[in-house]
Amino acid sequence: MNPEEAGARIVFALDVASEGEARRWVEELSGCVGVFKVGLELFIRCGPAIVAWIRERRPEGVFLDLKLHDIPQTVGRAMEAIAATGARWTTVHGGENPTMLKTAVEAAAGRVGVLAVTLLTSVGREHLRAAGYRSLWAEHPEDLVVERALRARDAGCAGVVCSGREAARVRRAIPRPFLIVTPGIRAAGRALSSEDQVRVMTAAEAIAAGADYLVIGRPIREAPDPRQAARRLAREIAAVGDDLPSPHQS
Repeated sequence: MNPEEAGARIVFALDVASEGEARRWVEELSGCVGVFKVGLELFIRCGPAIVAWIRERRPEGVFLDLKLHDIPQTVGRAMEAIAATGARWTTVHGGENPTMLKTAVEAAAGRVGVLAVTLLTSVGREHLRAAGYRSLWAEHPEDLVVERALRARDAGCAGVVCSGREAARVRRAIPRPFLIVTPGIRAAGRALSSEDQVRVMTAAEAIAAGADYLVIGRPIREAPDPRQAARRLAREIAAVGDDLPSPHQS
């Protein structure tokens, strides 16, 4: 895989507080990353207009990460509105009612790919124990993630969001074209100013484990030269991603 194709695997997280800042990052990183992720904070501040603005510059390049979680009927209506934005993917929590996932997929009607969030990367074993999960899943979160991924596949989801630590197990259980989108990516040998995620991995490790796309924010945003940081991460991906299908096919 060449570095340009590898760069298309990078989803840059627009975890910023203003529309102006988001636009600046899109302009700066266009050509270095493939997809821009709009999360809750930015979407609440800017609404669908920011998705439309990004799509004008990066067609099919928006990941609308809203993590829908409600009764099936409400999620279905929300999904219809999301599909109208032209986003490439969106997220639904995958931990509870499988009917909610099926309703989301039906409402999306192929216009937007539905990704099920298996387990947030900020959640560790102690959190699962405190939440009352049975010991099998609390002590082995990867088993819980695989179980949720299988439910997502059965519901017709395009893929899942899971950490790199579970990607290999999910990939063995579910072959491509089922997508694995992996957050919690850290640049090799570089520390961050703060850390709120506990299940993290480098870009090369995650791709080697079976991930298709990597959500990366702070390792690029906090770098002295963000474009150079994105290119460095693309080279890490390219070194291990020769057997991946084209990013334009997913």
